[in-house]
Amino acid sequence: MALRCDLVIRDATVLDGTGAPRFRADVAVEGDRIVSLGDLGSASGQEEVDAGGLALAPGFIDAHTHDDRLLLCGPECVHCKTSQGVTTVVVGNCGVSLAPLRMEKRPPPPLDLLGDESWFTLGGFGEYAEALAKRPTAVNSFAFCGHQSLRVEAMEGDVYRPATDREIARMQDRLRESLREGAGGFSTGLYYAPNMHAPTEEVIAVASVVAEEGGLYATHMRDEADGVMDSIRETLRTTREAGNIETIISHHKCSMPENFGRSRDTLALIDALGQDQPVAFDVYPYPAGSTVLMPERLRQDVPVQVTWSVPHPEQAGRNLDDIARDWGMTRRATAAKLLPAGAIYFQMDEADVRRIMAHPRAMIGSDGIPHDAKPHPRLWGTFPRVLGHYVREVGLFTLEAAVHKMTGRTAQVFGLPDRGTIRPGGFADLVLFDPATVRDHATYENPDAISEGIRRVWCNGVETFREGQAPTGAGPGRFLGNPRLRSH
Repeated sequence: MALRCDLVIRDATVLDGTGAPRFRADVAVEGDRIVSLGDLGSASGQEEVDAGGLALAPGFIDAHTHDDRLLLCGPECVHCKTSQGVTTVVVGNCGVSLAPLRMEKRPPPPLDLLGDESWFTLGGFGEYAEALAKRPTAVNSFAFCGHQSLRVEAMEGDVYRPATDREIARMQDRLRESLREGAGGFSTGLYYAPNMHAPTEEVIAVASVVAEEGGLYATHMRDEADGVMDSIRETLRTTREAGNIETIISHHKCSMPENFGRSRDTLALIDALGQDQPVAFDVYPYPAGSTVLMPERLRQDVPVQVTWSVPHPEQAGRNLDDIARDWGMTRRATAAKLLPAGAIYFQMDEADVRRIMAHPRAMIGSDGIPHDAKPHPRLWGTFPRVLGHYVREVGLFTLEAAVHKMTGRTAQVFGLPDRGTIRPGGFADLVLFDPATVRDHATYENPDAISEGIRRVWCNGVETFREGQAPTGAGPGRFLGNPRLRSH
């Protein structure tokens, strides 16, 4: 009997997400699942798409985002993701999560990357999941519970010190509750003021809940510059002593000119320690990072571009030195006058970025900050940049390897069942793109320029993007919950 289904994509060059060589095939979709793969000449679909040999890959999984709030704004708001071929995002990174935290005044930076107190209204991950169910978005989501959010609540805002035993117990209770309500793990941002005062022992104590309940640990390490090697050791000690939790080092880098080239050492150390512990890392394909503006950490040899400012919104997109010149002030005084604010820091070496990205443990994550007035171009350009610039122009790795770092590898690390590969029975998260033309157009001057070469995108079998057209408005995305949660 001939197969009849909702969608048949014909004559695609399939990159199945495993890293295996590409092959030509038809793909049949029924509901939210792939039902058949191969020569499907006798099959018929309610919709038929002639791929004409274009590449068909699993939907890209953005391994590191700050889209917690963006997901609550409806399907049209995630156009920056769907236009890149992204079908799943990981939120709650760097210790920053909307839940479980209610605020009556502006949260301390970098929690305010997600917005002011009006956005911090979710007392638990159950409420977050409920909000996403009421207004579904166009991408799936996996969420971490952030250490900074836990600290601000448990310590009643007095976070610039180590936590007491009672406060640690409160964080443990809230994390346990969060994991049971769908958070997939625990994230820290030990680089930032609200977290840097947490000694390793505090982090181990809170993280031990993850070992008990099931989940992952992700960290923006304490130091990515001079102390990067010690930070890697601290990270792996934390997860080892907490119960051998699977570890993700966020946006791995070697910051500041004096540390350029040290990725050879950091990667060797990660590999050595990773022989006994599961460890992965994500990376974005740019030599500049972005976060809140921190006057105390400015350096004259690191150019800075302002991304947003509450008191001076008109300065977004400008170089800090140019603003300082206009105002007749020092760099540091200028930065202080702009606060609260965000910035792009040009602090990494291209050779390190490439070496880290090419490593087998690497996953691709944008680390995009969607609410900046003039965001880092990674928000709109990350995945097409990898495919166009680093695969086609630079030849850093094969197309198969690149897709694997965006799909199968990431799904395996995060434990996302039936996602990240094209196979019968898998979810129909799919992206059709042209390997010959795909490229990013977002720049530091024009950061929200849409990429080209991403033709069509489906999430759970529903189309979410078509090149040259407005967002479809469909909201097939799902909150994926905690796939490692142990039964009680």
